[in-house]
Amino acid sequence: MPTKTIGFVGLGIMGLPMAKNLVDAGYPVVGYNRSDDPVDALVDHGGTAGDSPEDVAERSEVVLLCLPDSPDVENVVLGEGDESNPVIDGLSEGMTVVDHSTISPTVAESVADRLDQAGVAMLDAPISGGEEGAIEGTLSIMVGGDEDVLDDQLDVLEVLGETITHCGPSGAGQTTKACNQIVVAAQMVGVSEALVFADAAGADLEAVVDAISGGAAGCWTLDNRAPNMIHGDFDPGFFAAYQYKDLRIATSAGEAFGSPMPQTSLAHELYKTMVQNGMGEDDNSGVMQVLEMMAGGEARVE
Repeated sequence: MPTKTIGFVGLGIMGLPMAKNLVDAGYPVVGYNRSDDPVDALVDHGGTAGDSPEDVAERSEVVLLCLPDSPDVENVVLGEGDESNPVIDGLSEGMTVVDHSTISPTVAESVADRLDQAGVAMLDAPISGGEEGAIEGTLSIMVGGDEDVLDDQLDVLEVLGETITHCGPSGAGQTTKACNQIVVAAQMVGVSEALVFADAAGADLEAVVDAISGGAAGCWTLDNRAPNMIHGDFDPGFFAAYQYKDLRIATSAGEAFGSPMPQTSLAHELYKTMVQNGMGEDDNSGVMQVLEMMAGGEARVE
């Protein structure tokens, strides 16, 4: 049975099922979240409650994070905000921090540099696969940082993900995740546009989904989201607000590196529209609703 104690900070829609999977795999898990309900759920599942990010780090051998955005990681890890008991104050030399958040590549590099000065290794290891992947332990994990450190933590990551890829030095995991989100957003917008068009033209939406899923248009969104989309089911597997945030990271990085992003810029504006219209907590496939607003009708199957 595994004996490595794992700290987990950030028990949200992705973090909580990931932490539960680690408990199920036999790891002692100490969890912390700013709201109490997810911590209580982890404790009910066999985990232990931590009092603060610092307390979690003190009681662990490796600390995993799954937080909303770059400022949250800087705050929780380094105390650059209102967190008075950050992770760094509880770390010991030789420990490892694995960050599953999706943040700016440059922030990932700067946090890794600060931890390195304290003798602590860091892997930026953003994830893809939605809530289903987090529950089933089939996430895709994109890792930046020292490959030897990744090898040391591979036993932990293999509980959480089906595909674990070393992408390069610190920040490379986040760059890869930005690429992932560029493609995901393109799928979501493209499928939404196709379904709204099909409905306007009087086609059978279920037949359209079945037909194009088996051809060159086949993709994750058609297989996993389109059946819900045509029934107006946008319960979140991944919040639209998070997709908007991720696209903001991607377009900012594109600007910094001089890389053209015409499609991603359009998707960014559509997700911004979702957030501004109170749809930020819908699933990211709910971008279809913005296309429906533009078309003046809903593409639905009764």
